[in-house]
Parts: sequence; C-alpha cells; structure tokens
Amino acid sequence: MSDIDRRRIIAGLSQLRTGLNDIPAKTAGNFLLATWNIRKFGGGKFGGRISDAFYYIAECINRFDLVAVQEVRQDLLALKKVARLLGKDWDYIFSDVSFADGGNSERLAFLYNRSRVHFTGLAGELVLPGKSATKRMAQLARSPFICGFQAGWAKFNLCTVHIYYGTGKKDNPRRIDEIGALAKLLANKAKSYIQIDDPISYSPENLILLGDFNIFGREDATFKALTDNGFVIPKPLLREQGSNIAKDKFYDQIAFFGETRGIDASKAGVFDFYKYVFNDADAFEGTTLLPPAAAFTMWRTYQMSDHLIMWTEFNVDKTDTYLKSLAESEGEAATSPPTGATKKKTKKAQARKAAAKKTAASKKKKKAATR
Repeated sequence: MSDIDRRRIIAGLSQLRTGLNDIPAKTAGNFLLATWNIRKFGGGKFGGRISDAFYYIAECINRFDLVAVQEVRQDLLALKKVARLLGKDWDYIFSDVSFADGGNSERLAFLYNRSRVHFTGLAGELVLPGKSATKRMAQLARSPFICGFQAGWAKFNLCTVHIYYGTGKKDNPRRIDEIGALAKLLANKAKSYIQIDDPISYSPENLILLGDFNIFGREDATFKALTDNGFVIPKPLLREQGSNIAKDKFYDQIAFFGETRGIDASKAGVFDFYKYVFNDADAFEGTTLLPPAAAFTMWRTYQMSDHLIMWTEFNVDKTDTYLKSLAESEGEAATSPPTGATKKKTKKAQARKAAAKKTAASKKKKKAATR
C-alpha cells in the first residue's frame, strides 16, 4: 500500500468512526442488530473494490453485534476479507448460491460477534409449499435464509431476504407475491420457531424478517403484504427515513412477527456512511480503479453500496425479570395449600406430633401415679 493510500484510509476511518459514535455503544445489556445490502459483494464491477472499501465496510459492521448481509456473490473472497479485518471474535454463516431466474447468483449471509452473540444451531433455506405458487412465482428468486441466535437473555430467529425487484414499478406483482407468500409461510410456522402460546418473559423469543424487500413506500401494496400477515415494524424504525442513498425509498426493513416479545426496541436508525467516506472524488486521484469524475457517484456504490445501513437497538438484559419471577414463585409456594406429596409429608408430621404428645402425656400420668 502506498503512503498516499495509507493516509487516505486512515483519514477516512477517523471520519467514519466519528459518525458511528451516533449509534449507541455496546453494553452488557443491549443488542445491536443491522441489515445491509452491500452491492455485488464479491463482484468485479469497475475492477472490484479498493482497499478503502474493505476497511470502511469492516468498520461499519464492527459497530454492531450482528449484521444480515444481502447480495453476497458466489465468490466469497470479499466476505472472508472483511471477516479477517473484523478479527477473531467475528464469524459468519451464509447460504448457497441462488441459480433461479432473478436470483443473480447471490447468497445471503450473517456476520456476528461471537463475544456478544451465540449461534443456536438453527440454519436453513426456506422453500414455499406448492399451494403458495402463483402464475408469476413458483418459488422466491432468492431462497430466504433463516438462522437462530441468542444475545443476552433473548433469542432471535432471523430470516433474511432479498426480494425480487424486476421492473422499477413500486408495486411489481411478483414482488407482492414473494413478500406475501413468505410472510404467510413464516406466520404459519411461527410456533415452531418461537413460544407463542406460553412465552417466557425472562427468556423472550422473537421471529424477525429483515433484509432488502425492495419496498418503495410504507403505503404500497408490497408493504401491506408484509403487515397483513402479522409482521410489525418497531416504532423507532417507523420514524426513520428511507434506506436508499436519496432516503426516499423503504427498500430495507426489520419486521417482527406479532410484536417485540419481552424486549424493548429502544433506538433505531439508518446510518449514512457517505457523510464521512467516498464523498470527494478528488481524494481518489491517482487511484488506478477510479473511473472518470462523471461516474464517481455510481462507482462509489460498487465500493460501499447503493443501500444505507438500517439498525435497531434492543434491551436484552432480563436479569431483573428473572429474579422477580423466582420471587413470585417462592411466594406462591409459601402461600399455596399443600398438595400431593406435600400433603403426605404434612400428615406424617402431624402424626409424629400427635404421637409425641401422647407419649409425653403417658409419662406424666405414670410419674403422678408413683408419687
């Protein structure tokens, strides 16, 4: 790396870290979840990503505990390079390549910090039942990828997606079909993923659908296809701007089945990294891969992305709730009438007490008779 490149990357990282300070710090009781479509992550458009991009992507991801990543390509070199920059605490899990029409040979992936998040073992690609097929869709173009994780006391079954885009219409019919069919499938299978009927307050379980839905606006039929099947958006996210560069489209979503169960979605946001890096074409003069100045705004989307990062913070410390449940169960045990084995023990104790009284009375009587 040349001295010029080194100085530019150091300056960019410093600026980026300043911006990332607006995101809540990691604490013992919180969980920072994000979703990010990293454009053609592993592709070679414009000659591929330069070193700056890998450092900046890793720095962004490092701010969170778990990031769902869309548009990972068949070549995993980019994913592995970022994981190496993140360090030994980080790991990743990814799906196979989609060769379906419209799948663009993409994968879906999760990057997570093992010192903060535990992989529970659940991992699989979802397949729609035959009855879900429509004239426009037999299966989703990119198979949804679901994995289980635990952060603190809370369990999260995360299903990441990259929904079909097709034409630029806001309510593309196939897109509506894909979102509706997937949301319905997950709603029907929710009981196998989370305890719906008898949730445990100190060990909450949540089913979350997140990723790139290519939803243009919250008033569109595509968004309605999500919410009509029981998925809700945490309130802090509903107050946020769009996640595209212009911040006027709501392509990316983080949606809970039913509601957030036993955890608080305290803060949320969309992080715009272009405020801090890749915002000055002149800074890249001399870079062999830089295209003509007129193409800079397009080129940078193949370095970072054409999507911004959507994130949510959750409180996952349920220690007080657990202790309260223990105290309540102890209180109930102390005030509840004895049953079953407890009744038998009580009767035996009463019998021993009565026998002791009878023996004491007999001894007292004999003693009186000998006087």
